[in-house]
Amino acid sequence: MMRALAASLAVLVLGACVSTQGCSKPAAPAGYEVVTIDGRDFTLELVADQATREKGLGGVESIPENGGMLFSFPDSQIRQFVMRDCLVPIDIIFLDSDGRIVAMHHMPVEEPRGADETALQYERRLKRYSSRFNARYAIELQGGMLDELDLQSGQQIRLDTKRLEGMTD
Repeated sequence: MMRALAASLAVLVLGACVSTQGCSKPAAPAGYEVVTIDGRDFTLELVADQATREKGLGGVESIPENGGMLFSFPDSQIRQFVMRDCLVPIDIIFLDSDGRIVAMHHMPVEEPRGADETALQYERRLKRYSSRFNARYAIELQGGMLDELDLQSGQQIRLDTKRLEGMTD
């Protein structure tokens, strides 16, 4: 809940600057990165450690329209994400070490873990969304956002890769 509130506030602050003449793109709040995707600024929560990566957007009840998460990994490899404990649909963009798109997926909400279902059974039935190629970064956005953005595989999304590399465990 607090994470969603902080992201909403960050989006509002950035929106106020964008509508103010002469205002350049501000620095993101601590723990966030402003990333321009298809001409739109998104304020993305940085996810650079294993515990936070595993939780992701699990349990989050809403994602701000220009919010989401930016996952940074210590290396580049084929990645798989699942919709573990996710309450809202999510769109994901996998990026290589240079920020080039290698895969994109719409990820609908999964049936929650059943009362008689073990953790292992739950994990095994969750659909895997693969990067298909080596990926170092992943961006999760509000479900349906990929339909609004004009993105293609191979397209570059500019990231501060030097800064992100220094933050991962």
